[in-house]
Amino acid sequence: MAWRPASSEARVGPRRCVAFTKAAHGASRSRYAVPSGIGKRHTRPPRPDTEHVFPHRVQDLVARQPRLDQAAHGIGNCVQQPDPMQKLTLAHQTMFADLVQRCQDAAFDEQFPEGGSFVRHTRRGRDYWYYVPSQRDHPTRTHVYVGPCDDPEIDKRVSGFRSLKASYRERRMLVSSLRGAGLPHPNPITGDVIEALWKAGFFRLRGVLVGTVAFQTYAGLLGARLPGTAMMTGDIDVAQFHSISQMVDDTMAPIGEVLTRVDQSFMPLPQLNSRDLAAAYRNDQGYKVEILTPNRGSNEHQGKLTRMPALSGGGAEPLRHLDFLIYQPVTSALLHKGGVPVSVPAPERFLVHKMIVASRRRSDGYAKAAKDLMQVELLIEAMVADRRGDDIGVAWMEAWERGPNWRKRLIESARRLMPQPNDALRISIEAACLVDQKQADDYGVLEIRL
Repeated sequence: MAWRPASSEARVGPRRCVAFTKAAHGASRSRYAVPSGIGKRHTRPPRPDTEHVFPHRVQDLVARQPRLDQAAHGIGNCVQQPDPMQKLTLAHQTMFADLVQRCQDAAFDEQFPEGGSFVRHTRRGRDYWYYVPSQRDHPTRTHVYVGPCDDPEIDKRVSGFRSLKASYRERRMLVSSLRGAGLPHPNPITGDVIEALWKAGFFRLRGVLVGTVAFQTYAGLLGARLPGTAMMTGDIDVAQFHSISQMVDDTMAPIGEVLTRVDQSFMPLPQLNSRDLAAAYRNDQGYKVEILTPNRGSNEHQGKLTRMPALSGGGAEPLRHLDFLIYQPVTSALLHKGGVPVSVPAPERFLVHKMIVASRRRSDGYAKAAKDLMQVELLIEAMVADRRGDDIGVAWMEAWERGPNWRKRLIESARRLMPQPNDALRISIEAACLVDQKQADDYGVLEIRL
């Protein structure tokens, strides 16, 4: 049985429950299945002998782990024992994949009417698709950025866009079935805001949905029912690289204007250092929307908003470590109305980034840090069950190589995980190191051991 805390209060702060700690370390832990070979997003080819060496190596590692199930009997009232994470049926996993594809088709059809045409433009040595609308559809616009020509999905859609038809009614039926199967869905204001951003072109301009709302979409991607306690939020965070915002040579309506179409009470929040820009908006119910961008420069940029050309010159707040999170995002769907296609961080990058963020929590106290670590533990369990543990190891290795400050924060958060996900994390790192022919000891497996 997989153990997870019933709430963030179960292990808030660095001190754990004494009863659980003694029981967990004095008894054995449950076996945590780890994938063999290369994961779905792994881009490096395996060594010829990997398929023979890797499973035996993992079996040796797992065999050394004691069983946690026996320790659970001594926990008492310290924590609750929820049911194990349930996998979605193959039919529902296929249904979610179909919904994502249909949502992508719908987004393409609605934003690029059949009266227009597609043309290639070369910028900085790379070819990109642009859509030229008809004068009837957009009399004031000459071209709209679509995406790189070497993206096979975009190229496929450009070739056959006249035949793409989206059925809103069919997509609503898919959404209803998936929600009935236990997949999470956003509250109405969250769904309406993200739908408005999608229709305004935010995700087409390579914006990324981050934060807890993005976490909701991983249930369908990983084929697991994630508990709702880890998905409660009162805000939306979206992000975009500043370099992309400059390069695409296209723009969307101002974020503030898009938000007021949903709720007229949305107002920009003033910033002392940037009085003429806004990177956050709040309505009269206290619901907040923030626009972020990575800060890969000096600390002088912290606290100073950056002007984003693709967002009609609106502002975005620069944040450290965000470039790691939103690099190479994946496509998912939000279960709202007929489905809303969104770009979200790869789940392995999301969980490693959450470990960095959790160790940086200061003013927010331990509550948000505990929620971050709960999401990390859930993603570790779901990804290992989906045979993608090596993806976690690859993301960890990339973050580990970014310097001593990153390593310090990773170690701190990893040692605050519960024993079972901690074991799975270490085994995933060792598995990825084995494929890369690197020493796992050089990537912190000894430092993070509980």
